[in-house]
Amino acid sequence: MDPILVYSGIIASITAYFLWFYLLAQRLSGPKVWPLVGSLPYTFLNRRRFHDWISQNLRSTGVSATYQTCTICIPFLAWKQGFYTVTCHPKNIEHILRTRFDNYPKGPTWQNAFDDLLGQGIFNSDGDTWLMQRKTAALEFTTRTLRQAMNRWVNRTIRTRLWVILDKAAKEKNPVELQDLLLRLTFDNICGLTFGKDPETLSPKMPENPFAIAFDSATEATMQRLLYPYFLWRLKKFLGIGAEKRLQKSLKVVENYISEALDSRKESPSDDLLSRFMKKKDINGNSFPSDVLKRIALNFVLAGRDTSSVAMSWFFWNVMNNNHVENKIIEEISNVLKESRGVNHEKWTQEPLNFDEADKLIYLKAALAETLRLYPSVPEDFKYVVSDDVLPDGTWVPAGSTVTYSIYSVGRMKTVWGEDCMEFKPERWLSTGGDRFEPPKDGYKFVAFNGGPRTCLGKDLAYLQMKSVAAAILLRYRLLPVPGHKVEQKMSLTLFMKNGLKVYLNPRQLEPAVPKIAMSA
Repeated sequence: MDPILVYSGIIASITAYFLWFYLLAQRLSGPKVWPLVGSLPYTFLNRRRFHDWISQNLRSTGVSATYQTCTICIPFLAWKQGFYTVTCHPKNIEHILRTRFDNYPKGPTWQNAFDDLLGQGIFNSDGDTWLMQRKTAALEFTTRTLRQAMNRWVNRTIRTRLWVILDKAAKEKNPVELQDLLLRLTFDNICGLTFGKDPETLSPKMPENPFAIAFDSATEATMQRLLYPYFLWRLKKFLGIGAEKRLQKSLKVVENYISEALDSRKESPSDDLLSRFMKKKDINGNSFPSDVLKRIALNFVLAGRDTSSVAMSWFFWNVMNNNHVENKIIEEISNVLKESRGVNHEKWTQEPLNFDEADKLIYLKAALAETLRLYPSVPEDFKYVVSDDVLPDGTWVPAGSTVTYSIYSVGRMKTVWGEDCMEFKPERWLSTGGDRFEPPKDGYKFVAFNGGPRTCLGKDLAYLQMKSVAAAILLRYRLLPVPGHKVEQKMSLTLFMKNGLKVYLNPRQLEPAVPKIAMSA
């Protein structure tokens, strides 16, 4: 065949593709599309403020509550067909997460990226594999035994380690990096709950733990795969270079740790999650293989560590900037403890709150929910489109493309939350009388804990852990920001604070408790 004809055919095909891509893109809402490169220049320029940039694009689609969707066009990159749809419309989110749940799975892009780390665990699987694990886990998360086990781990970590570290820093007038402490605390708690094994990363000497370091490294390297075309990270994996080399090295450490934990549980089962799953059977009546058990355990560690610690970090930052909220939280905690422990203030801070006491903290739960509305731990989530579909707002989504629902943007929409949507206002979560926690009637206005069949099983335990830790810190200390410390978002799949949260701790002088009508969550 004539080489000139071959080259001409290739050039014609590429030219036709870019022309088709460009003309089609002009019909879509979203950032400006350029020939050849699509929206990639804007995506790159806004990479350090990606979540706010997405919100800005969604707001610019119109003031109507019926249209909060845009399309970002990136040819020849990770997303098939070069287009991915971004929405924050609650009806669209409900359609994706509940109404047409089967049409929007995790999909091959996500699953391929996370397979080495999470395998076919509950957070990286679809269909029957996911459903079987979901049903098994749902039975465990509704037991009071698991709640009591979580209570023990949280209270022990607070009493024997967190308070020791904070008391020393307060006495010496040294600042602490609170996000790091909270990450260590939640990591120790979820490892204890999952494996029955405490890595003790939170302790006065702040030791480096090989498993924690390797797990962090593996998670970060895995998330990088989502930013690159499939063929590129596969090539780097084959060559054993860059992030892929670090990932494989980290996975060996993680694998060894999980194997030791599993062997230990086989010899002496306990009430941890791993032991519980070892007793369960799959849909065929068989015990879970060791490899599956290890992936299940890792999935729970991933879900239970970063999300709660990040949420608490933003909570404390919001409280520091809203003194009236802090005062109401302290007043509520004082009233609950007066009822359960008497009027002696010393008894209030001798032991952390148990979960039964934490259950009664309605305003604190509202403040945590308000934090998650504005700063959701997972700001954006992705779904694969199995078949062509039309979203409730009229947006067409083609099969093989990706739909992103921006949880971060939902909380910043006036059409969804009102003119005061940017205010930190826990009262919006309370009943008119202020005595009950009332989530919005449209549940898909708030999906920080996901929604539909994949709603977070650990939601209630997460709230209880966050309440207990928040009360343990605020009841003893008033937090003050370190002058000059800049709090900003880290651009990752989890909304970390890029520079952490550095604070000074001033011992709190408690006022007498005020009589209050009993409240329930």
